[in-house]
Amino acid sequence: MEKSPRRFNYLHDLRSKLHIVIFGTDTKEGKLFDVVLLYAILFSIIIVMLESVKEIKDKYQTILNTLEWISTIFFTIEYFLRLFCSYKPRKYALSFLGIIDLLSIIPTYLTIFAPGAQFLVVIRSVRLLRVFRVFKMSSSMGEANTLGQALISRRRKITVFLGVVLSIVVISGTLMYVIEGPDNGFKSIPLSIYWAVVTLTTVGYGDIAPHTVVGQTFSVILMLLGYAIIAVPTGIVTSEMTNKMNKKIEEQTTVLLCGHCRKSEHAADAIFCKFCGKKLERNIETEKEEV
Repeated sequence: MEKSPRRFNYLHDLRSKLHIVIFGTDTKEGKLFDVVLLYAILFSIIIVMLESVKEIKDKYQTILNTLEWISTIFFTIEYFLRLFCSYKPRKYALSFLGIIDLLSIIPTYLTIFAPGAQFLVVIRSVRLLRVFRVFKMSSSMGEANTLGQALISRRRKITVFLGVVLSIVVISGTLMYVIEGPDNGFKSIPLSIYWAVVTLTTVGYGDIAPHTVVGQTFSVILMLLGYAIIAVPTGIVTSEMTNKMNKKIEEQTTVLLCGHCRKSEHAADAIFCKFCGKKLERNIETEKEEV
């Protein structure tokens, strides 16, 4: 009867220690674990890429397969350790990274039944998102959320913009098909639309090019239009992000009157006046009523 509680306590302590190392980055061991994990992910992705090169695969196939199985076994052990030490295993298993962790180890086992499935291992690249935890780049994720909110808020304008661009591309492609024709490489309207997309985005592959003066003139107009169009979504998103930042600043600032210099607009948690340096002793509600 005495051994059971001891065993339970031992497993509980082991689980707690593993949780700190595997899920946390506040300790030296935790950060080291995640850094090693990131290098292992990069290593396994490089192996998959090398396997796709025929010359390398023919020469080093055995070595590459061995390294791939070693990395897969490593990630399999890591996945089950995460399940073991997680306080809520089900929540981890159904989370975004939990699903990615599982999907990253399945392809190698599938090669036993379906050769070629190992190339799906590139899913592991998504696991590099853990770098945000390792190097504590939570502030970057905050800016990403702001950008996402700006895109959602302006989704109607962006949708209209994309509709206009699509119309321009279709019309331009059709016109170039009429102007240049199959003899100059514009063999169909879809192919001409492809040319319009490449030209409008100023990519310019050069695989299809107009030969007539009218076609070349139209191309110049479309390329100049492309520069103007690229700036539109940038302006829409930037404007929304600026509005959100200004709104956030307004929410963080309240009207507090200084009893000495009578100036206002201090931060909600301000203790001293930012103009004269005197201590702010009046409460917020009183100040707002006076203003």
